[in-house]
Amino acid sequence: MIMKTRMTELLGIEYPIMQGGMQHLGVPELAAAVSEAGGLGTINVTIYPNPEDLRKAIRAVKEKTSKPFAVNISLIPSLRPGKELFDQVAVILEEGVPAVETAGASPQELADVLNAHKDQVKWIHKAACVKHAKKAESMGADLITMAGYEVAGHPHTDGVGTMVLSNRTAREVKVPVLAAGGIADGRGLLAALSLGCEGIVMGTRFVASKECWIHQNHKDWIVNAAENETTLCQKSIRNMVRVADNDAAKKCLEMEAKGASLEELMSVISGKKGKAAYENGDVNSGLFAVGPACGLIHEIQSCKEIIDGIMAEAEQELARLNGIYAK
Repeated sequence: MIMKTRMTELLGIEYPIMQGGMQHLGVPELAAAVSEAGGLGTINVTIYPNPEDLRKAIRAVKEKTSKPFAVNISLIPSLRPGKELFDQVAVILEEGVPAVETAGASPQELADVLNAHKDQVKWIHKAACVKHAKKAESMGADLITMAGYEVAGHPHTDGVGTMVLSNRTAREVKVPVLAAGGIADGRGLLAALSLGCEGIVMGTRFVASKECWIHQNHKDWIVNAAENETTLCQKSIRNMVRVADNDAAKKCLEMEAKGASLEELMSVISGKKGKAAYENGDVNSGLFAVGPACGLIHEIQSCKEIIDGIMAEAEQELARLNGIYAK
């Protein structure tokens, strides 16, 4: 099934499907597999804080695929971007990366440099409320990802779901909108398109892929989990995160209820603990970013199988919907 949207046209990809940034997991092997399958793969800059390591990662993607891919840049709220970030952006531009996704804080600091290279790189900004989407559009973003309350990682505290958020944003901005949060199959893609979006972004679905390096135990957790087995932590430190409702999450919530400080919480929520758990397979020893889309995921497949399956189901469901109308 060939599907053309403003997303596929702008980014030069076959299917309107993007891999999320996926902290710790957005590495060349996964990104290349998604891109090679016709979507837009993504590597995460936080994995490569040294600009030269980032350059090696970008080149590693290029060795595995000649198709477009993106680099995700997570901006830390309340902190001005330092020289290191601008050095990383310089590497991205020098290496000819086709797309950049900014997320987190306002991308204002990077707007000038990204806008100055519009002929070279497409700028996607991930927002979690309509106000921020409009602001990013006014700064020059080429596409907007709308992250609904269902997203793994950091949803907005407003609590607005993907259906309403992406629907309204697609009506109120002129640039293409990508829906994120709670999407893992062809029905989700078709729903997003019907809301006026031009594509989708998936994270949890690609965690449960053969190419993702995370431990098999974590993939099995996703396959066996129901949609109500995620929870929201870190509200007390104003950095709310959606994660698996595992022992680490329960401990975090218990400590927060008792007024624990950030320093105390770090014994449970630190990125190092989470990454170590990803490596050793202890699904309870660290926070595990995952969304309720896990309830829609029933097997571990290759990225190509995932994307091909989504496109086939979307075509099937579109035919079903077309059949609803009376002749």
